[in-house]
Amino acid sequence: MERMSLVRSLVAAAMLVPHASAMAANADPDWPCVQRKVPQLSLGQVWNGPELPPAAKDWAEDPSVSALVEEVAARRLQIADAQKKISDFAASLPAEQLAPKMTMLVQGMFDHMDAERSHVISGISRYAHKQLEMAAALRKQASDVDQLRAKPDADQDEVERRTDQLNFATRIFNERVQSLTYVCDVPTIIEQRLYQLSKTVSETLAAKK
Repeated sequence: MERMSLVRSLVAAAMLVPHASAMAANADPDWPCVQRKVPQLSLGQVWNGPELPPAAKDWAEDPSVSALVEEVAARRLQIADAQKKISDFAASLPAEQLAPKMTMLVQGMFDHMDAERSHVISGISRYAHKQLEMAAALRKQASDVDQLRAKPDADQDEVERRTDQLNFATRIFNERVQSLTYVCDVPTIIEQRLYQLSKTVSETLAAKK
Protein backbone atom coordinates (compact mmCIF):
# COMPACT_ATOMS: atom_id res chain seq x y z
CA MET A 1 0.00 0.00 0.00
CA GLU A 2 2.77 2.41 0.92
CA ARG A 3 4.63 1.71 -2.30
CA MET A 4 1.41 2.32 -4.25
CA SER A 5 1.16 5.72 -2.60
CA LEU A 6 4.55 6.62 -4.01
CA VAL A 7 3.57 5.29 -7.42
CA ARG A 8 0.41 7.39 -7.41
CA SER A 9 2.37 10.50 -6.50
CA LEU A 10 4.87 9.92 -9.30
CA VAL A 11 2.09 9.32 -11.83
CA ALA A 12 0.36 12.50 -10.74
CA ALA A 13 3.60 14.44 -11.00
CA ALA A 14 4.06 13.15 -14.52
CA MET A 15 0.67 14.61 -15.42
CA LEU A 16 2.14 18.04 -14.80
CA VAL A 17 4.70 17.63 -17.58
CA PRO A 18 3.33 19.01 -20.86
CA HIS A 19 2.60 16.48 -23.57
CA ALA A 20 4.94 16.53 -26.57
CA SER A 21 2.30 18.20 -28.72
CA ALA A 22 1.77 20.88 -26.10
CA MET A 23 5.52 21.52 -25.80
CA ALA A 24 5.73 21.89 -29.56
CA ALA A 25 2.94 24.44 -29.54
CA ASN A 26 4.20 26.45 -26.57
CA ALA A 27 7.22 28.68 -26.14
CA ASP A 28 7.01 28.15 -22.37
CA PRO A 29 8.30 24.63 -21.53
CA ASP A 30 6.92 24.92 -17.98
CA TRP A 31 3.34 25.46 -19.14
CA PRO A 32 1.38 22.48 -17.72
CA CYS A 33 -1.68 22.57 -20.00
CA VAL A 34 -2.27 20.79 -23.29
CA GLN A 35 -3.96 23.98 -24.50
CA ARG A 36 -1.57 26.40 -26.19
CA LYS A 37 -0.42 29.25 -23.98
CA VAL A 38 -1.46 32.64 -25.36
CA PRO A 39 -0.87 35.15 -22.53
CA GLN A 40 -2.91 37.91 -24.17
CA LEU A 41 -5.51 38.12 -26.92
CA SER A 42 -5.73 40.60 -29.76
CA LEU A 43 -9.01 42.32 -30.53
CA GLY A 44 -8.97 40.89 -34.05
CA GLN A 45 -9.24 37.36 -32.63
CA VAL A 46 -12.70 38.02 -31.22
CA TRP A 47 -14.11 40.98 -33.14
CA ASN A 48 -15.08 40.84 -36.81
CA GLY A 49 -17.01 44.12 -36.91
CA PRO A 50 -15.85 47.58 -37.98
CA GLU A 51 -12.76 49.16 -36.48
CA LEU A 52 -13.48 50.55 -33.05
CA PRO A 53 -13.18 54.33 -32.68
CA PRO A 54 -10.72 55.82 -30.15
CA ALA A 55 -13.66 56.92 -28.00
CA ALA A 56 -14.48 53.25 -27.33
CA LYS A 57 -11.54 53.15 -24.92
CA ASP A 58 -13.49 55.45 -22.59
CA TRP A 59 -16.00 52.70 -21.82
CA ALA A 60 -15.17 52.68 -18.09
CA GLU A 61 -16.37 56.27 -17.82
CA ASP A 62 -19.86 55.31 -18.98
CA PRO A 63 -21.78 53.83 -16.00
CA SER A 64 -24.30 51.92 -18.12
CA VAL A 65 -21.64 50.33 -20.32
CA SER A 66 -19.24 49.49 -17.50
CA ALA A 67 -22.06 47.91 -15.49
CA LEU A 68 -23.09 45.79 -18.46
CA VAL A 69 -19.49 44.71 -19.04
CA GLU A 70 -19.32 43.40 -15.47
CA GLU A 71 -22.63 41.57 -15.85
CA VAL A 72 -22.03 39.81 -19.14
CA ALA A 73 -18.38 38.95 -18.40
CA ALA A 74 -19.36 36.90 -15.33
CA ARG A 75 -19.18 33.22 -16.28
CA ARG A 76 -21.90 32.33 -13.79
CA LEU A 77 -24.34 34.09 -16.14
CA GLN A 78 -25.50 31.76 -18.90
CA ILE A 79 -24.28 32.87 -22.31
CA ALA A 80 -27.81 33.11 -23.67
CA ASP A 81 -28.80 35.39 -20.79
CA ALA A 82 -25.72 37.54 -21.38
CA GLN A 83 -26.56 37.82 -25.07
CA LYS A 84 -30.12 38.86 -24.19
CA LYS A 85 -28.82 41.56 -21.87
CA ILE A 86 -26.75 42.93 -24.76
CA SER A 87 -29.73 42.85 -27.11
CA ASP A 88 -31.97 44.53 -24.52
CA PHE A 89 -29.35 47.20 -23.91
CA ALA A 90 -29.09 47.91 -27.63
CA ALA A 91 -32.88 48.13 -27.93
CA SER A 92 -32.99 50.72 -25.13
CA LEU A 93 -30.60 53.13 -26.86
CA PRO A 94 -31.57 56.07 -29.05
CA ALA A 95 -30.43 55.55 -32.64
CA GLU A 96 -27.64 58.11 -32.39
CA GLN A 97 -26.16 56.38 -29.32
CA LEU A 98 -26.29 52.82 -30.62
CA ALA A 99 -22.96 52.63 -32.43
CA PRO A 100 -20.95 54.64 -29.86
CA LYS A 101 -22.29 52.68 -26.90
CA MET A 102 -22.02 49.27 -28.53
CA THR A 103 -18.44 49.83 -29.67
CA MET A 104 -17.61 50.92 -26.13
CA LEU A 105 -19.23 47.69 -24.93
CA VAL A 106 -17.00 45.61 -27.21
CA GLN A 107 -13.87 47.41 -26.04
CA GLY A 108 -14.96 47.05 -22.43
CA MET A 109 -15.67 43.33 -22.73
CA PHE A 110 -12.31 42.81 -24.43
CA ASP A 111 -10.34 44.79 -21.83
CA HIS A 112 -12.14 43.16 -18.90
CA MET A 113 -12.13 39.57 -20.11
CA ASP A 114 -8.63 39.62 -21.57
CA ALA A 115 -7.32 40.88 -18.23
CA GLU A 116 -9.28 38.15 -16.42
CA ARG A 117 -7.91 35.53 -18.79
CA SER A 118 -4.31 36.73 -18.30
CA HIS A 119 -4.83 36.59 -14.53
CA VAL A 120 -6.02 32.98 -14.81
CA ILE A 121 -2.99 32.05 -16.94
CA SER A 122 -0.62 33.55 -14.38
CA GLY A 123 -2.43 31.62 -11.66
CA ILE A 124 -2.07 28.36 -13.59
CA SER A 125 1.69 28.86 -13.82
CA ARG A 126 1.97 29.53 -10.08
CA TYR A 127 -0.23 26.52 -9.34
CA ALA A 128 1.90 24.25 -11.53
CA HIS A 129 5.13 25.35 -9.86
CA LYS A 130 3.57 24.67 -6.46
CA GLN A 131 2.62 21.19 -7.65
CA LEU A 132 6.18 20.48 -8.71
CA GLU A 133 7.39 21.52 -5.27
CA MET A 134 4.78 19.27 -3.66
CA ALA A 135 5.79 16.35 -5.89
CA ALA A 136 9.42 16.70 -4.81
CA ALA A 137 8.36 16.83 -1.17
CA LEU A 138 6.22 13.71 -1.62
CA ARG A 139 9.10 11.78 -3.15
CA LYS A 140 11.32 12.78 -0.24
CA GLN A 141 8.60 11.83 2.26
CA ALA A 142 8.07 8.45 0.60
CA SER A 143 11.83 7.75 0.58
CA ASP A 144 12.02 8.59 4.30
CA VAL A 145 9.16 6.21 5.07
CA ASP A 146 10.83 3.43 3.08
CA GLN A 147 14.09 3.96 4.96
CA LEU A 148 12.29 3.91 8.29
CA ARG A 149 10.41 0.73 7.41
CA ALA A 150 13.65 -0.98 6.38
CA LYS A 151 15.15 -0.60 9.85
CA PRO A 152 14.98 -3.85 11.88
CA ASP A 153 14.05 -1.96 15.02
CA ALA A 154 11.57 0.41 13.36
CA ASP A 155 8.73 1.64 15.55
CA GLN A 156 5.69 0.26 13.72
CA ASP A 157 3.40 2.89 15.20
CA GLU A 158 5.70 5.59 13.81
CA VAL A 159 5.79 3.82 10.43
CA GLU A 160 2.00 3.69 10.34
CA ARG A 161 1.66 7.33 11.38
CA ARG A 162 4.06 8.58 8.72
CA THR A 163 2.51 6.31 6.10
CA ASP A 164 -0.92 7.79 6.86
CA GLN A 165 0.57 11.27 6.49
CA LEU A 166 2.05 10.31 3.13
CA ASN A 167 -1.22 8.84 1.90
CA PHE A 168 -3.11 11.96 2.94
CA ALA A 169 -0.59 14.28 1.27
CA THR A 170 -0.71 12.18 -1.89
CA ARG A 171 -4.50 12.35 -1.99
CA ILE A 172 -4.41 16.15 -1.66
CA PHE A 173 -1.79 16.32 -4.39
CA ASN A 174 -3.87 14.21 -6.79
CA GLU A 175 -6.96 16.29 -6.09
CA ARG A 176 -4.96 19.38 -7.02
CA VAL A 177 -3.90 17.68 -10.27
CA GLN A 178 -7.56 17.16 -11.14
CA SER A 179 -8.29 20.81 -10.33
CA LEU A 180 -5.45 21.90 -12.60
CA THR A 181 -6.93 19.86 -15.45
CA TYR A 182 -10.18 21.83 -15.08
CA VAL A 183 -8.50 25.21 -14.66
CA CYS A 184 -6.53 24.67 -17.87
CA ASP A 185 -9.84 24.96 -19.74
CA VAL A 186 -10.73 28.34 -18.23
CA PRO A 187 -8.68 30.61 -20.57
CA THR A 188 -10.33 28.95 -23.58
CA ILE A 189 -13.76 29.26 -21.98
CA ILE A 190 -13.21 32.99 -21.43
CA GLU A 191 -11.96 33.45 -25.00
CA GLN A 192 -14.96 31.62 -26.45
CA ARG A 193 -17.37 33.64 -24.31
CA LEU A 194 -15.75 36.89 -25.40
CA TYR A 195 -16.02 35.85 -29.05
CA GLN A 196 -19.70 34.91 -28.71
CA LEU A 197 -20.62 38.14 -26.94
CA SER A 198 -18.65 40.26 -29.41
CA LYS A 199 -20.42 38.46 -32.25
CA THR A 200 -23.76 39.36 -30.67
CA VAL A 201 -22.76 43.03 -30.72
CA SER A 202 -21.61 42.77 -34.34
CA GLU A 203 -24.87 41.15 -35.40
CA THR A 204 -26.90 43.73 -33.50
CA LEU A 205 -25.11 46.61 -35.22
CA ALA A 206 -25.49 44.97 -38.62
CA ALA A 207 -29.23 44.46 -38.06
CA LYS A 208 -29.74 48.14 -37.22
CA LYS A 209 -28.17 49.40 -40.46
